[in-house]
Amino acid sequence: MRYFTFLLISLLLLSSSCQIESDDYGLNYAGGSVYTGGDQYEGVAESPFINTKDEPSSTFSIDADGASYANIRRFLQNDQQFPPAPAVRLEEMMNYFQLDYPFTSTDHPIDLNGEMSSCPWEPEHHLVRIGIQGKDIPANDLPASNYVFLIDVSGSMNSMDKLELLKSGFNLFVEELRPQDRVAIVTYAGSSRIALPSTSGSQKATIHTAINNLNAGGGTAGAAGIITAYDIAQQNFIPNGNNRVIIGSDGDFNIGVSNPDSLEALVERKREYGVFLTVLGVGRGNLNEAMMERIANNGNGTYEYIDKLSQLKKVFVHEASKFHTVAKDVKVQVHFDPRMVRRYRLIGYENRALNNSDFDNDSVDAGEIGANQNITALYEVELSESSSLMTKTPSFTIDFRYKKPQSNLSKLISLEVLNSNRTFHNSSDAHQFTAAVAAFGMQLSNSIYGGNYSYADILQVLDDLNLPDPHGYKEELRSLVNLASSM
Repeated sequence: MRYFTFLLISLLLLSSSCQIESDDYGLNYAGGSVYTGGDQYEGVAESPFINTKDEPSSTFSIDADGASYANIRRFLQNDQQFPPAPAVRLEEMMNYFQLDYPFTSTDHPIDLNGEMSSCPWEPEHHLVRIGIQGKDIPANDLPASNYVFLIDVSGSMNSMDKLELLKSGFNLFVEELRPQDRVAIVTYAGSSRIALPSTSGSQKATIHTAINNLNAGGGTAGAAGIITAYDIAQQNFIPNGNNRVIIGSDGDFNIGVSNPDSLEALVERKREYGVFLTVLGVGRGNLNEAMMERIANNGNGTYEYIDKLSQLKKVFVHEASKFHTVAKDVKVQVHFDPRMVRRYRLIGYENRALNNSDFDNDSVDAGEIGANQNITALYEVELSESSSLMTKTPSFTIDFRYKKPQSNLSKLISLEVLNSNRTFHNSSDAHQFTAAVAAFGMQLSNSIYGGNYSYADILQVLDDLNLPDPHGYKEELRSLVNLASSM
């Protein structure tokens, strides 16, 4: 009996040790879901360097999410600890920030720009930035909106950082509604319920009352809620308008369809009706981020994490124009000249990679971009020895495909970028800023590609920049780098 007890304790300790090693240090995250502190993340390995002679093209879907950055902030500010490696998604960190890339296109709802400089964390390499800017639409010209708030009121949502925080956000958003806008409220716990039929934005008191009367309790029949919400969105569909379901949840679906693959298939079917999706994640301890990110990625949607009131204001007030999609299924394909580039590595976007053959296939889904929203991607490249002799030859060509919100046919636009032998410190402020954000993410995730670049180096870059920061988001980044450095 003593031997059995000893063996059992040994096995438990071994299991605990393995869990801590995996969660805290991010050793084995390739494929499948990763549980840490009760929360669930999607495990994805970093993209490696690829030899250009073997594969001269790289293809990926854009990602307009900002959830990872807000969740990282919660770990650092609230929990005073580093985030687990799979919670760090570099593309979502870079795309959290508004950079206001120039928009001069008269033919397309998106505009492009690119830049190349030396790489700050690996001086022998170069850094390529790809920028996409969504067309700005003045507030008075935004089309009428048909919103359905789908709110999780299950028992797991009964805390101030979950349902109560969401209620505050939706109440803020109600004040932004116009008379031509409509909103319905669907809730789900053990089953789905219509808490408010589709109502004009002029009836603000009625909508506020419906939100404030929400209480948590019961199981989580998320799929039933999704079906009901889309049904209502379709019933009140506004042709050429903005039709969108906004889900607020911790993702802890446990009644009915709860398998991630099945839920993914469900939202894939629903996106064909022309209804877009926003997913808002809240809370900790049972946060199923893997589930919510997959739903957003496959449902013509975006995913944001809500950690505090200022984040609610960012999503629902300061950047509410992002709810209005200007281009969908946006894909990027970069063609590197093997004479110029020896090898390359896409920084982030690991779970948004596409096969090169997917680029021209209009049936393959990709990401969306909202009005006045910018998207950034970075490549780290190693140039060939002969590249310095070919200054008038493009180092890379970028093709973009996108569809207009109501179209099923994509359009192609392209951009060429030359190597101007620009140093990192002579590059644009936007270029330096996104590189600093990426470097911060690589530090937090213990990336093997971060070189000897330190928190002090990142802070030095941020200190030297002069970018608009009307709401203090970029200054808050600096405080997070300082905080991580002190930890």
